[in-house]
Amino acid sequence: MQAIGKALWFIESHFGEPLTLDDVAEASGLSRFHLSRTFAAIVGQPVVAYLRGRRLSEAARLLVSGAPDILQVALSAGYNSHEAFTRAFRDQFGLTPDQARRRSITDLKLVEPIRMPDQPAPAISPSRFNKTDAMLFAGLRKYFRFEDRGGIPNIWQAFGPIMPTIPGAIPGAAYGLCLAPADLNDDCGFDYFAAVRVKSLNDLPEGLSGARINPREWAVFANPGHVSNIGATCAAAGEWLGRSGRAPKNMSMQMIEYYGPDFDPRTGLGGCEVWVPVE
Repeated sequence: MQAIGKALWFIESHFGEPLTLDDVAEASGLSRFHLSRTFAAIVGQPVVAYLRGRRLSEAARLLVSGAPDILQVALSAGYNSHEAFTRAFRDQFGLTPDQARRRSITDLKLVEPIRMPDQPAPAISPSRFNKTDAMLFAGLRKYFRFEDRGGIPNIWQAFGPIMPTIPGAIPGAAYGLCLAPADLNDDCGFDYFAAVRVKSLNDLPEGLSGARINPREWAVFANPGHVSNIGATCAAAGEWLGRSGRAPKNMSMQMIEYYGPDFDPRTGLGGCEVWVPVE
């Protein structure tokens, strides 16, 4: 159901912020009652429980990976005190945060991001073709297995506060780059790169990655509705590329998502584009 897809996208994009059921309902386009009823039926748990589980699961990842300050992790998960965070964490995982720091992440039953199945998209054609010069990008890069794509909004949530601090950033748009993984024999996933264009890759802040995309031509496909539909647009663009006979061979660049100035990252509305490389 499209409304639940919108709700999931909104939660994954904003669970680091103070959120209420009303916020999620507004983003989904449903009333509180209908969202609560439909979400529980489709996802298998109430909205608030899923939101709490996602926040605590990401907090658990930080703790296991060595985050030194439990209070800071608690604050990032939306808890105002060490004590409240510890109670919620124990209820969720059966361990205290301090105990979890000494365990493997596989010992914890995490609430993973849920991705609604992509809605079938009718056959589409490019809205235009676009030739670009070499482009430089800076941002956060992470490997995703294809079945784990539901976690992509989380990387945008992390990238949002960083965007204004990137030196030499070209304003007006953000980009999601889908790249071949470092292991070219890996057919199970891809590297996703939440990024902005920059004038130079020199002096990037610690933790950011850079990429250079060579001059090339793109077939551009419009995704005028909600951003949660972009998976279907990507799939339809890929099908068009396969039929077109213009698919590049041995390309590390697989696809670009373009989020222009009209796109609203809070609501997911305003439209975006999918660019696929062509020869």
